[in-house]
Amino acid sequence: MELPNGIRVKNRFFKSAMSETLANAHNQPVEKHIRLYQEWAEGGAGVVVTGNVMVDRNALGEPGNVVIEDEKDMDMLKRWAEKGTKHGTCLWMQINHPGKQSPKTMSKEPVAPSAIPMGDALRSAFNPPRKLTNDEIKNLIEKYVNTAAVAKKAGFAGVQIHGAHGYLVNQFLSPHDNRRDDEYGGRLENRMRFLTEIYKGMRGNLGESFPISLKLNSSDFNRDGFTEAESITVVEKMAEMGLDLIEISGGNYEQPKMSTGTDSEVFFLDYAQKLKEKVDIPVVVTGGFRSHESMESALEKGHTDMIGIARPMALDPHLPNRIMSGDYESITTRRLTTGIKGLDEKIGPAVGNVYYAMQLKRIAEGKETQQHTNAWRPLLHLIATHGPQALKPKRRK
Repeated sequence: MELPNGIRVKNRFFKSAMSETLANAHNQPVEKHIRLYQEWAEGGAGVVVTGNVMVDRNALGEPGNVVIEDEKDMDMLKRWAEKGTKHGTCLWMQINHPGKQSPKTMSKEPVAPSAIPMGDALRSAFNPPRKLTNDEIKNLIEKYVNTAAVAKKAGFAGVQIHGAHGYLVNQFLSPHDNRRDDEYGGRLENRMRFLTEIYKGMRGNLGESFPISLKLNSSDFNRDGFTEAESITVVEKMAEMGLDLIEISGGNYEQPKMSTGTDSEVFFLDYAQKLKEKVDIPVVVTGGFRSHESMESALEKGHTDMIGIARPMALDPHLPNRIMSGDYESITTRRLTTGIKGLDEKIGPAVGNVYYAMQLKRIAEGKETQQHTNAWRPLLHLIATHGPQALKPKRRK
């Protein structure tokens, strides 16, 4: 498969981002990152996207986030990129800022486009955000660009701007979260300015041939949030500017669509079809692919240009190779349970994230993954890390 900039991807398997939470206390990448991504590179995917790399040490989404503000970790980053690009794998760094979705345990005063707090159900877990000044916005744009430049220098094969799941770029796009009355707020053209300026800065720094992709919500699934029609308009604008690939997702902490549904669902295919009628850049759908047949069908019908896979590759990092060799039928990502229905309803998505992060750690340590449905161990780990406030709905990265 060939990207618009002429870069060839060896196959149509797209390992979507999952937060590894493996960084050390100084938010630096470690040996476990190198071993984990070497395993995925050996697993056969054409594109592998890292977990979210944060651009600001004072703005973290969770413990264990990697932060890149400068080149001080260049030696480790080069080793990460070298191992992650083995066998012709395209290793792309996902670049992110949490905005107001930085928990109390991480931020005393998170920042956002406007001072709009999280909804009532999550307010106890997140401090109210402070409105960013215009100068701070410009500085954050520079941080995104700088992180991308470091990624290229280290040897990563591309970058992905995280514009989904309620993080900062998504907050700027959403009329619910962005109530500014300057050039970064109001009509959609202004609300997408933060994103377009990040992209312009990256493109100018990285060059025309370096892949830049975007992960974007199809919708926030919120009555006064970012809509499907607005999402299509944003993609059309980004494609016109030269974006190389779009990955479709949806929801945020308050509407966690990516953490709901059954194994038989393939999320966002209807939206992807509408999108593919509007733009000619590759469109990737991630979420819900479990069987060989559903993957082949989506490609044959032109519903997606690549098969986006996340959690199944936390259970089997060599899944693409197995599929291509014919040694695969389907994989089941089972729901975890404590055996207590009311508790399961409350902690399900959050504990699921911890369970898969635990599997990534096992892969990074050279161990076999452990597939089970017992929610107690990830639940206790979650509480030990974040405290009781962590028992709030969340979604995939």
